[in-house]
Amino acid sequence: MNTLRNQDTTKHDYGHALLVAGAHSRMGCAILAARAALRSGCGLLTVHLPEKCVDPMQAAFPEAMVSVDSSPTLFSTAPEHLERYSAIAVGPGIGTDERTQEALHQLLENRPPTTPLVLDADAINILSLRPEWLPLAKGSIITPHAGEYSRLFGDADPAEMARTYGLTIVQKAHRTRIYSPDGQIYENHTGNAGMATAGSGDVLTGILLGMLASNRLHAKQHNIVCRAVEIHGKLGDLAITRQSESSLIASDLVDNLKLLSTDITNG
Repeated sequence: MNTLRNQDTTKHDYGHALLVAGAHSRMGCAILAARAALRSGCGLLTVHLPEKCVDPMQAAFPEAMVSVDSSPTLFSTAPEHLERYSAIAVGPGIGTDERTQEALHQLLENRPPTTPLVLDADAINILSLRPEWLPLAKGSIITPHAGEYSRLFGDADPAEMARTYGLTIVQKAHRTRIYSPDGQIYENHTGNAGMATAGSGDVLTGILLGMLASNRLHAKQHNIVCRAVEIHGKLGDLAITRQSESSLIASDLVDNLKLLSTDITNG
């Protein structure tokens, strides 16, 4: 039996994560990120979803609670009572509809400044459309691949962008680099080409969210982000000990989280 957790604890001791992800016809990324978040140690997870996405989430992943958006098909209203959550992640599959843009703006304006925030995928794409909102993201973690980074910052130096906007930038690549506002730079050396597959980034978002929410040891945000990226790569490396790189899919990464629970607990 794994006894790494204090036995005299409840789910409330391991953080309550909020995930804003998915839209009608784009639920896979939300389910992947949700599964990864709970597998990464948080005690509770709420997923904010459009009304038509609630049943698919609860059928695929009954452990997640849901917050229902006022729109049946897309993210249009920021969840209430953001102060309830230990960490928040926004972006996978939400799209860039104008109503979604305004909902993200509302969330950025209303989030508690000390609550960790991960912005991924379409949340980054929205910021590239509305760069005047970048100051509202100060203190958050953004996770762009090369295309998303280029749309947001062009060819600007990521270390300089991290300092200028107060962001932790996870620049996803074969050797993912993490740039912190204080000038720290970390290069990751786990992972393989099999992870170049749909949904891999959504899994990373979930891992980040779960680890940030369950941060009982009060580790620094930079250290948690570096550890999450390392673990994400380890999941891919573990996968290809049993299958080919070309057969790897994002669900394999989540499934392997069960085998790295000690790493996450001690992260």
